[in-house]
Amino acid sequence: MHCDIYKFTKRDDLYVYIARPDYPDDTDEIKDWLGVLPKDFRTGLGVSKFVMHLDLGATPTLARVDKQEVLAKLTSQGYFVQMPPQDVMRRQAELRALEAQDNIYD
Repeated sequence: MHCDIYKFTKRDDLYVYIARPDYPDDTDEIKDWLGVLPKDFRTGLGVSKFVMHLDLGATPTLARVDKQEVLAKLTSQGYFVQMPPQDVMRRQAELRALEAQDNIYD
């Protein structure tokens, strides 16, 4: 299974894997590969940036996620969302809370 990996401007350390099961035969026309994402979810991500193309069959393991879970999601829904580590999510939530608190007193 081949996939493309994207990151987004509004979500630090969140990556989306998009299935490319017909690669390289699916490149004849330009496609909106991110079109498989639910519209509301995609809107909240911001601008996408291509990170890399990955052949999961040739990749023994992935750094932060279970390869079998990624393959299962790519097969069933066409995408997989790799969430940031918990410490990064906690830090982002704390910064948003402080920013909101500061805005109250502006």
